[in-house]
Amino acid sequence: MTTAGPDRYAIVGNPVAHSRSPAIHAAFARQTGQALAYGRLLAPLDGFDVTLRAFAAEGGRGCNVTVPFKFEAFALAARRSERAALAGAANTLRFDAQGWLADNTDGTGLVRDIEANAGVALAGRRVLLVGAGGAAAGVLGPLLAARPAQVVVANRTAERAQALVQAHVAWADEHGVALAAARLDTPGAAFDVVLNASASSLQAAASPVHERVLGPGALAVDLMYGAAAEPFLAWARAAGATARDGLGMLVEQAAESFFIWRGVRPLTAPVLQALREQLAVEAAATAR
Repeated sequence: MTTAGPDRYAIVGNPVAHSRSPAIHAAFARQTGQALAYGRLLAPLDGFDVTLRAFAAEGGRGCNVTVPFKFEAFALAARRSERAALAGAANTLRFDAQGWLADNTDGTGLVRDIEANAGVALAGRRVLLVGAGGAAAGVLGPLLAARPAQVVVANRTAERAQALVQAHVAWADEHGVALAAARLDTPGAAFDVVLNASASSLQAAASPVHERVLGPGALAVDLMYGAAAEPFLAWARAAGATARDGLGMLVEQAAESFFIWRGVRPLTAPVLQALREQLAVEAAATAR
């Protein structure tokens, strides 16, 4: 007589060894009493489709998707949430009897972290979103739904920023938000919230924009976390802004994925605190 094991989930990407998602979802499972196993899947750059289908065929129930496969994940799914459709990209897949469902929890995670964890209401604020790639596409829809007064998307290639804006014009109008595209060197000034969704952190660059973009008491958020986010965070602090990394967003988007898979919403605060403590220990060990 055999007993079925726990439901299987995974984070799929390349690279993927650095991912904190297995620890986060293991903590959510303990907290909620859910029987699941969550691992890492390294997909070849030309083999995401094959890797994903093999995982599903072997009994996988769903996965998170990280770089560089979020656009591929969206294309592979027969069903797509409104959030994923707006972004044109997916970071969450659920495999069930109705077929594959693609969703994108990045923006919801970011908004929850800013409003619930950082305590900054986005409604009525002026927001600068730096970058126009997959990360920016994933967060723009939920960001607009929070009804800031204005969102400016700034990117090195202005045409790419304009394309992202055009894809969200109707959504912005529906929520009463002024949405515009700009170049990195002329994005405007004195924003209430500045979000770095560009690749600058991966290149150890402090900031792709001038400090004039930071208004008095501004919140500056890098969507990365750990050592990669430090140059941007140091730049923001030096300019007098409140600096925040993307760790809270990571935990909040994971909680939304967990809810999509399991129908249970875990508490995020204790998991975020444990992660911050772990990162501090690791940073201290590295500094020795």
